[in-house]
Amino acid sequence: MKTQIPFPYQEMREALRDLCGRFDSAYWQKVDTERGYPEAFVDALTEAGWLAAMIPQEYGGSGLGLAEASVVMEEINFAGGNAGSCHGQMYNMGTLLRHGSPEQKKQYLPGIAGGKLRLQTMAVTEPTTGTDTTQLKTTAVKKGDRYVVNGQKVWISRIQHSDLMILLARTTPLAEVKKKSEGMSIFIVDLHQAIGKGMTVRPIQNMVNHETNEVFFDNLEIPAENLIGTEGQGFKYILDGLNAERTLIAAECIGDAYWFVDKARRYASERVVFNRPIGQNQGVAFPLADAYIETEAANLMRFKACSMFDAHQPCGAEANMAKYLAAKASWQAADMCLQTHGGFGFAHEYDVERKFRETRLYQVAPISTNLIYSYVAEHVLGLPRSF
Repeated sequence: MKTQIPFPYQEMREALRDLCGRFDSAYWQKVDTERGYPEAFVDALTEAGWLAAMIPQEYGGSGLGLAEASVVMEEINFAGGNAGSCHGQMYNMGTLLRHGSPEQKKQYLPGIAGGKLRLQTMAVTEPTTGTDTTQLKTTAVKKGDRYVVNGQKVWISRIQHSDLMILLARTTPLAEVKKKSEGMSIFIVDLHQAIGKGMTVRPIQNMVNHETNEVFFDNLEIPAENLIGTEGQGFKYILDGLNAERTLIAAECIGDAYWFVDKARRYASERVVFNRPIGQNQGVAFPLADAYIETEAANLMRFKACSMFDAHQPCGAEANMAKYLAAKASWQAADMCLQTHGGFGFAHEYDVERKFRETRLYQVAPISTNLIYSYVAEHVLGLPRSF
């Protein structure tokens, strides 16, 4: 794809493109058709150290920031893959790195960096509360040297391919706290010790090959030392993870958008109808140009959010806006690409329909467009809260 502005982190991109190039469209088509997990691809990323990008060097990682991590996610999707299979390991790092104790970091981070442990999943969302996190019903009651957890979570991804899970639960009843954002705590859960011993996992079949589940807790016991940070402050801690998540998802959407634009550009240049390439028609060329412009704009907001996160500055607005703009750009580009390909866009072999389904998810998750509007209206523009 031609661009007047060089992509930042070019050396990283070249190395990532070399690795991703070993997993062609046939690989991703097979994984999608079988509703499987790209185990070989995730292993290759891990062995090359890319999933340890944000882990400090003292624990075996690269000590890079969210900006570099976002480039990893972007390049996976730009190469035709799906970073949703492994992005949890990136954004879950924010909670553990910034709020975990020295003992917890020493216990878990070297194993994660070396590929012996996977921290791919985070349990926050619940079926009755959705995005209204402060109303969550899952409880963790301290009894001696353990916390006993009861409740339910939904849309919890990659549990079957993770060793550890970040869990948000209420440790003080809502009626007993001054602010509704207080009284929630974060725990790290050893899934091998939890599943079948108070934790039940039920897979949810869905539109895309995105492994996700319902989770039920029935007197699950968690060692007290698995509490991250101070009891009752978990909501503040989880925001670091959520801001990282939204920014990384933005990067994935940007990777998708560039993939769609490039796919459509090449097809429009080669496909001849009425004795001329279809890209010569403004009805094809203009939507393609529009999608590219929107993607470039979203890309700038992505890097602004990354720079603020890495500088430890408040970046809730920027993370939300980056996710909104990038998801919008990728969906616009996906629709344009499918339209450009016509009937061929629906054929599996072209990959367009697969990527079309995958990028549609981000209009809804990890936060819906309307909630982003609401956040910006209240926290940026100072308008009265609407709910």
